[in-house]
Amino acid sequence: MAHNFLHSDANGSGDSLSRDPKTVIDRFLDAIWMERGLSENTLGAYRADLLALNNRLDSQGVELVQATRADVMDYISWRVEGGAKPRSTARQLSSFRRFYRYLLREGVRSEDPTAQIAMPKIGRALPQSLSEEEVESLLAAPNVSDPLGHRDRTMLEVLYAAGVRVSELINLKLTQINLNQGVLRIIGKGDRERLIPMGDEAQDWLREFIAGPRGEILLERQTEYLFPTRRGDRMTRQAFWHIIKRYAKKAGVAKKLSPHTLRHAFATHLLNNGADLRVVQLLLGHSDVSTTQIYTHVARERMKELHSRHHPRG
Repeated sequence: MAHNFLHSDANGSGDSLSRDPKTVIDRFLDAIWMERGLSENTLGAYRADLLALNNRLDSQGVELVQATRADVMDYISWRVEGGAKPRSTARQLSSFRRFYRYLLREGVRSEDPTAQIAMPKIGRALPQSLSEEEVESLLAAPNVSDPLGHRDRTMLEVLYAAGVRVSELINLKLTQINLNQGVLRIIGKGDRERLIPMGDEAQDWLREFIAGPRGEILLERQTEYLFPTRRGDRMTRQAFWHIIKRYAKKAGVAKKLSPHTLRHAFATHLLNNGADLRVVQLLLGHSDVSTTQIYTHVARERMKELHSRHHPRG
């Protein structure tokens, strides 16, 4: 059933709604929200993409609803010339595609201007990894004589030893650690559970932290979270991200870091040292091995580099 939202006026041209793109965009967002139950973030992204396209078209005297393939192509080329990355271009194009298909379905347009536009090729970005020496410097950066510094060192040790996601690390509870067996029980994406073995080093830091500094941070307060803040509650991802950046600066690590940097280093260093890809997949908690395969490229580059450096025929 078509939403008859572009009535004709006496002259047979589209009425004021076609002149008001924001209303059309709202109608579109309402419709896809009803159909798909999309998140606020996704709807917000669609809105931003369509408003950006509309602003550009408007400056050229073109209406959003009437845009041709050439208009959309012109917008995309203009964005790419301005330095837009393939991933963001692909996302915008998929927003436009959904919008114009909606107009097609509602009988507002007779053709989809995005139909013949190819999606840009998106290479998967290789995660930036740290060398083993850089990881050592980062781990040594916190001042462990201070209870919070000891906590930070333990968090970094566990992050690197177990390759957990930052969200999994900050949500760790005391009950998820088994120091007798040296394993962490992680509840990952989609509530999938996995057991991760930890090395002696991370276990020693955890034992020490739980025995002393953790109580000093909490004082009389109680929390089930393993790594509490001064206020006695769970740390946020943002707070931990600031901590990592601060220590990277102190350690002189100049690479661009992300909250996942130590997880990437964990995977890469395991593969560099001969671990099996399937094992790394299980440890990282990837449901699909193709997600893990990205790390084999990193490891392969490293092998080539080692070969050329150490092999007599390299």
